[in-house]
Amino acid sequence: MAGTTDGSTDESISLPRKSSWKYIGPGIVVAATGVGAGDLVATLIAGSNFGYTLLWAAVIGCVVKISLAEAAGRWHLSTGRTLFDGWASLGRWSTWFFVVYVVVWGFVYGAAAMSSSGLPLQALFPDVMGLKWWAMLTGVVGLVFVWFNKYDVFEKVMTVLVGVMFVVTVYLAIRVTPNLGDAFAGLLPVLPDEKDSILNTLGLIGGVGGTITLAAYGYWVNAKGWTNAGWMKVMRFDNRVAYLTTGIFVVAMLFVGAELLHSAGVAIASGDKGLIQLGDILEKEYGDATAKLFLIGFFATSFTSLIGVWHGVSLMFADFVERYRKDRAGAGEQAVTGEEVASGAREKSVPFRAYLLWLTFPPMILLFQGQPFRLVIIYGVLGAAFMPFLALTLVWLLNSGRTPREWRNGMLSNAMLVIAGLLFLVLCVKQIADQPWAQFF
Repeated sequence: MAGTTDGSTDESISLPRKSSWKYIGPGIVVAATGVGAGDLVATLIAGSNFGYTLLWAAVIGCVVKISLAEAAGRWHLSTGRTLFDGWASLGRWSTWFFVVYVVVWGFVYGAAAMSSSGLPLQALFPDVMGLKWWAMLTGVVGLVFVWFNKYDVFEKVMTVLVGVMFVVTVYLAIRVTPNLGDAFAGLLPVLPDEKDSILNTLGLIGGVGGTITLAAYGYWVNAKGWTNAGWMKVMRFDNRVAYLTTGIFVVAMLFVGAELLHSAGVAIASGDKGLIQLGDILEKEYGDATAKLFLIGFFATSFTSLIGVWHGVSLMFADFVERYRKDRAGAGEQAVTGEEVASGAREKSVPFRAYLLWLTFPPMILLFQGQPFRLVIIYGVLGAAFMPFLALTLVWLLNSGRTPREWRNGMLSNAMLVIAGLLFLVLCVKQIADQPWAQFF
């Protein structure tokens, strides 16, 4: 009999549970993992370029992600099966896409996540060691932490780091003294009068908190011990809290971009180094203490994304291997269940730890040699394709006989998922078109 992290058994959770703050957990994890340093920079740049004009787009982006994460969680709870088990039922093409994606994506992302986590540490302690060594240290620390702890400890640490992120971002938003009148005006859907404004706006809607971690949400729901439809109300409340938290981070950073950068006509670089530049600007404007507090928040943002991926995507990879084993054993009709994830055995499995190692050590090569050109292009294409893949396969799964009738998509869910799928499909096509294919061959 599988237990839960709050001591309940399968029988005790079969009845519907009322949503309550005491159950909140997976939502905090997905919010912390999904919002990385790159997302905050993108929001800062939107604020610096357009002021409050695109505030409405950032809010819509959070609503879109709510629908995606809710759908993933609903699949896990209503069917008792994992998301990869659902994908496998759609055909071998989904399995091949996932395998290629997690191998290539994990290799490149591992280097990016470690570098992002190392940057604020180097800025805080510039005389200790170089960026590459800080980056490798954060990767190894993340590996050791996830390797030796199960979900409940992981969730508690993520919650503490989210608290740090929350305090820092809200403090900065208050410190820059936002113009609330302009901010409320920014909730009206208006496009900037700029070239490619539609695509830039769609990019902001789709960019914040939109990664494979949305698919991992259902696995964290199971790891929490929620394995059946009795937890549906709790999951939905937890998911709303997740994206309310994400919304606060996004709005706060857009305020900083609009007030600190836009009003002064200051531009920052895209990518993680833009946050280092922001730290320098904060030091000039508000002093050393505020700059250091910001760097601590920067580290919390980056490191939660690192350990979140180390844990969540490794769970998904272990699930893929388990499904593959059942297929090889001729048990293809036997579902891979959420209860198997809830037992905690996956977190100690060989595939889970093998993918942890893949995320940590091979990417260190890229920290020293730089990212191979062709690999970066493949990474960009696969990354762009994952979100439409997630949205449209969820539409497929949750409107089919694979899902109990009571929990299939309604009109609103279908509308939100189709909108999300089309949004990410447009962004995917743009990303593919923007790649320098002439140099690839």
